[in-house]
Amino acid sequence: MNVILFEDHYWDKFLPLVFTRPVGELRIGIMTIREKWEHALQKEVVHQTRDYLQGLFPLQSAGQGYIVNARALPTHDLLIAIQSLQPGECLMKEDVLLAAYFSNSQQIVSKQFPVTKKFLDAFLLNHITDLFTKNGDALKLDFDVLTKGKKSAALHSSNLIIGDVSKVFIAEGAKVFASTLNTNEGPIFIDEVAEVMEGSHIRGPFYLGQHSQLKMASKIYGPTTIGPHCKVGGEVSNSVIHGFSNKAHDGFIGNTLIGEWCNLGADTNTSNLKNNYSNVRIFDFAKREMTDSGLTFCGLIMGDHSKCSINTMFNTGTVVGVGANIFGGHFPPKHIPSFSWGGSNGFTEYDFEKMIATARHVYARRSLLLSDELQKMLQNVFEMTATHRTSATQSQE
Repeated sequence: MNVILFEDHYWDKFLPLVFTRPVGELRIGIMTIREKWEHALQKEVVHQTRDYLQGLFPLQSAGQGYIVNARALPTHDLLIAIQSLQPGECLMKEDVLLAAYFSNSQQIVSKQFPVTKKFLDAFLLNHITDLFTKNGDALKLDFDVLTKGKKSAALHSSNLIIGDVSKVFIAEGAKVFASTLNTNEGPIFIDEVAEVMEGSHIRGPFYLGQHSQLKMASKIYGPTTIGPHCKVGGEVSNSVIHGFSNKAHDGFIGNTLIGEWCNLGADTNTSNLKNNYSNVRIFDFAKREMTDSGLTFCGLIMGDHSKCSINTMFNTGTVVGVGANIFGGHFPPKHIPSFSWGGSNGFTEYDFEKMIATARHVYARRSLLLSDELQKMLQNVFEMTATHRTSATQSQE
């Protein structure tokens, strides 16, 4: 039985993070969307995504199985509804296809099914900011799923737990010393070989990924997710860091989304609330303009492989694309296109070969190689975002 996560026409609502990954590889809560479905269905899940991503995320399917909207998170009721489908049947929430039972490859492409069933109560992501606004609910669901029937490792006596101790889960090999863990608002999950250094204060819901570190005296306000292989310090509130990214020093980020392979220089700060308390406007990639986010609190959104220097200040709702390098004083623009180089005084195009050279160094520090397929994907993103950089440069003149 094949299980395929497909992208519908809302995929571009999740840019810039999905320039470099399918929607189903976004992280919300503890797991990525794909990992949630694999755990729920106990089957391997693959992606039906854009052509330039398929080299990294190949679609290999035949016969019959389920297609599932990549924006949908598995819940008990949705799982029952999907598993009760017969070949040729689909589930719809209003005009959104949630899932279907396909019996041939043509149905995977056409999304046409003869029998429709209505389903109203889906946990559906509609916009990139849902990754932090709905992170608490997703984190609580993941915590219950992943800890069911499992026993937490012992927590060192130097720590202080405030709230329900059963809502703290420490995986094997994790280290937590001389810190406070408050579960009154939600659970705390410290994954394998992760480390919470001395003097840290954590309010759940919170997840610290495998091989990640919280530096000394970190202050974490949930709901916050830190993916694998990250180093994080300072103050973090209601944010999601996907993985292999560092914010290792003091500084505040709040209501913020960070991709993979990013680095925030020491004392980088994000504003997440406007002085007049009005809604924050953010860049809409589909419309190519600033739009009302509908949120009072919204900080930084940063795509993969982007970096900023020491003391960088990001205004409310700043959106940074893929592979940008930001430096200098004062606030940079609220939209920084992919592969831009500069700061508040203006940007030029970041030479692609120099960006790739930096990426190779960063990968090597983790004993990893930058594959040819990954470089090819980044080349595609570089080319497809060229008009973004041109229009941004013209607006500076």
